[in-house]
Amino acid sequence: MPFVAINPENGQRLGELPNHSHGEVQARITAAHAASRSWRQAPLAERADTLRAIAARLDAQAEPLARLMADEMGKPFTQGVGEAKKCAWACRYYAEHAPGWLAAEPAQTEAIRSYTRRDALGVILAIMPWNFPFWQVFRFASAALMAGNTALIKHAPNTPHCGEAIETLLREAGAPPLLLNLRVEVDEVGAIIADDRVAAVTLTGSTAAGQAVGALAARHLKRAVLELGGSDPCIILADADLDRAATVAAASRLLNNGQSCIAAKRFLVERAVAEEFTERFAAAMASHTQGPPRSPDTKLGPMARLDLRDAIHRQVLSSVAEGAVVRLGGELPEGPGFWYPATLLTHCQDGMPAWDEETFGPVAALRVVDSAEEAVELANRSPYGLGAALWTADRERAEALAGRLECGAVFVNELVKSDPRLPFGGVKRSGYGRELGQLGLYEFVNHKGVWVS
Repeated sequence: MPFVAINPENGQRLGELPNHSHGEVQARITAAHAASRSWRQAPLAERADTLRAIAARLDAQAEPLARLMADEMGKPFTQGVGEAKKCAWACRYYAEHAPGWLAAEPAQTEAIRSYTRRDALGVILAIMPWNFPFWQVFRFASAALMAGNTALIKHAPNTPHCGEAIETLLREAGAPPLLLNLRVEVDEVGAIIADDRVAAVTLTGSTAAGQAVGALAARHLKRAVLELGGSDPCIILADADLDRAATVAAASRLLNNGQSCIAAKRFLVERAVAEEFTERFAAAMASHTQGPPRSPDTKLGPMARLDLRDAIHRQVLSSVAEGAVVRLGGELPEGPGFWYPATLLTHCQDGMPAWDEETFGPVAALRVVDSAEEAVELANRSPYGLGAALWTADRERAEALAGRLECGAVFVNELVKSDPRLPFGGVKRSGYGRELGQLGLYEFVNHKGVWVS
């Protein structure tokens, strides 16, 4: 089946791109493998210059790319501009810092000279989602390319033109064929992972997809990084700045129309401030203007696909049937497009879909707790462990609590986000491996010990 783009604003078909044939897939694997042989030998300064050129194109094309994201998956225009510029930042960050991290690291031994060198692995298969069609690629690729690898990108079927735009960007930047698209069906991925020319695999997607890809990678002894789902807790303690906490919490939950793995989803509020925070939080969520994704004034657009909109509404209805209370939103709008309102559910408990499951849409689930200890216990009572937010005026206490939260990142008095300067990834059913930071660079290198006598 072809990769078909549907405009989520109105449900109209935008266009399609054909799947690659078996011969085309093989040719692209061959091209990526050949490019990796020469790219890994390129001096670090040359690689850095290439990444800076890619960054320049991302900056120059930020607005057209934002319009493309708005059309294919409903991302608000200003957020799309920010996504493109964040990709550029990551490229520049690794161009600046990776040469030092990739340099030979001396070891004190009896040898005349001994050290660890860091060589590229080769071709990385990247299975990418639709929700951040550019950032998800460059989040791993900025480091992987700087380390001397190349990549084959399997984009999500509903954002095919975003995938094509990445290939175009690299060509316009004068780069060799370092990132090549593969438009293939899910059942073709196993053979690609098994191919001896593919050295490793990275996936951003659901836990179920991660289990399948992780098993395939293990079967063929391929290194894998899995960034999977999340149901991030946001803990509001009684001494928090409630105005700022409510504003940032709403932004976190509604970013990308609520379709972000690291969005705050479960809100645990200390009883002493529960009603006050809930009132401010509901007002902050309601203030996110819903409108056409291409409009610079829009803060909340449509959901990316009809099935996703229907799934989030089922979670809301089931949770309400089990005792959750709708404080805001919760009604399925009429008319074309895949719209869903900002929704706040209170009185949430274990067993409700909005609390137990990942909610991938603009729905917040709130629960009152009696203490920080109870909040941490409930935060950890989840199969997921991607990120967590903690709001309190006591920073020393916050750092102590951060050590008890079972997740890959904790942000105190701030929105949880990926940042090129910090490692990003999860624990438990949120996956394993890291992207970004120095650790992200080292995921796809061969740490080779060298001894010279």
